[in-house]
Amino acid sequence: MTTIRFTNANVIDTRRGQVLANYEVRVKDGRITEISDTPLSGSDDQVVDLKGHYLMPGLVDSHVHVTAITPNFALLEILSPFYVGAKSSALLEDMLMRGFTTVRDAGGADHGLAKAVEEDSLIGPRLLYCGNALSQTGGHADMRGPGQQTFEGCFCCAGLGRVCDGVSEVRRAARDEIRKGATQIKIMASGGVSSPTDRIDSTQFSLEEIDAIVEEATAANIHTMAHAYTARAINRLLPRGVKTIEHGNLMDEESCRLFLEHNAYLTPTLSTYDALSKEGVEAGMAPHLQKKVYDVLDAGGKALEMAQRHGVKMLYGSDLLGRMQRHQLNEFHLRKDVVPTDELIRAATCNPADAYGHVGDFGEIIPGARGDLLVTRDNPLENINVLTEPEHQLLAIMKGGKFYKNLL
Repeated sequence: MTTIRFTNANVIDTRRGQVLANYEVRVKDGRITEISDTPLSGSDDQVVDLKGHYLMPGLVDSHVHVTAITPNFALLEILSPFYVGAKSSALLEDMLMRGFTTVRDAGGADHGLAKAVEEDSLIGPRLLYCGNALSQTGGHADMRGPGQQTFEGCFCCAGLGRVCDGVSEVRRAARDEIRKGATQIKIMASGGVSSPTDRIDSTQFSLEEIDAIVEEATAANIHTMAHAYTARAINRLLPRGVKTIEHGNLMDEESCRLFLEHNAYLTPTLSTYDALSKEGVEAGMAPHLQKKVYDVLDAGGKALEMAQRHGVKMLYGSDLLGRMQRHQLNEFHLRKDVVPTDELIRAATCNPADAYGHVGDFGEIIPGARGDLLVTRDNPLENINVLTEPEHQLLAIMKGGKFYKNLL
């Protein structure tokens, strides 16, 4: 067992949005075991004097696509999964170096990638994955164009999702993703930007199909996340037990009421629309799909303001594709004029743990939590830009009790 003790640390209490001055924190065998405002007794393998710098939990991005090496999802369907996995390695390492120690993949990643990261064969954040997102025929993960008539029955290699129709098929698909180790199930429940034949304002899957998917996830003690833009789509999902709504750009006041009533979470992904509008085509997205971005671009900011006004709990999500993933920290900038700094930090730390059903496992510096820690030069509670300047501000990055960056 390895023990590391941090001394003279200003600990960020993410729950209360406060600084705990001059604390000591012990990490043993990958977990936080003690936190104290007085010197800890006992010996340690390593003592790290933070000299008043700030110690906070690692960040969590609740909506990534680590296999999205290009925004052209139709191309991803035919690429070798070995090639995609190899190219994903750089994306994963870059995420960790930005301070993200856990990410939730929203379609494409699988057990193999998660296991490789767990074993340190690939360097990156802890990877929570849904496997293939579930889509109806002609839905957001059906990448066939209008002239393409046949396909294999599901897209199960390097692509985003799998197509399934009817209650028995969606049950089988959900059970199969659970068999493959999915930590959550993803439902494509409305139209989207990157899919060729659906409309952004469409609803997808019948209520019976949605109920069946949520029932299977609940039976396996995992949560369900749903891609949904419009109020019509969102408001039929929340009463059915879907835990997180991804995007939500076109929601309404009733949506906010339902979020609160059902203790659900919203994952805005403003950074991807900002990036797609500026460089989507150049990055590889088809021009006719990139035009769909403008149907939701401005609405995203309005939805954020509405959610904040009503007290909807939110998660940090970027949803960036291909080379645009370098903008992952831009989500902080795009939200900071609407969301207070302490709430922004909660969205990227303890809120995800709560939403996923892992309270106390990560996102906080408390006994029992994973040793996923960042040391920042300055106080992020005073200025959220501290988290957007990792080259200058991140003095150390620890995941599972192991340093991946240490400039102390």
